[in-house]
Amino acid sequence: MVDGPGFRTSIYCAGCRHNCPGCHNPQSWDFDGGHAMSTDDIMRVIEADPYANVTFSGGDPMYQPEGFAELARAIHERTTKDIWCYTGFTYEALVSNPRQRALLEQIDVLVDGPFIKAQRDETLVFRGSRNQRIIDVKASMQQGRTVTLNYEKEVNELAR
Repeated sequence: MVDGPGFRTSIYCAGCRHNCPGCHNPQSWDFDGGHAMSTDDIMRVIEADPYANVTFSGGDPMYQPEGFAELARAIHERTTKDIWCYTGFTYEALVSNPRQRALLEQIDVLVDGPFIKAQRDETLVFRGSRNQRIIDVKASMQQGRTVTLNYEKEVNELAR
């Protein structure tokens, strides 16, 4: 429930070169960590919970764009689940990289930017530092500009 709204199946990958000081998951930086799984193996886990949407995290899924794009296509073909993705790259950098853009085009919401310890803010929803953005990827691609989502407003209204 911290990796996006509602219940989620989080898929964690191995490998990250951002090496953000204060990262909540530094054990995932090693590209040789974890264990390989096929798209079908992961889909069995995802389909086992009909109520949970999906989050890609890590490490950084954008270092493995082909595999995650294949998984995202399978999710969209076989379910109605939305996909969130966490990355240390910015949306603008991903859009300009053809390999990463192919994955980005399969994502519904992107939380972008490296974790910056000096900008850490525990009051933020679904992200750890003020530089990170929650981006509506489909709207951003359609409009040709970065469209952000503001969950703090929604959470504050629910708290009333």
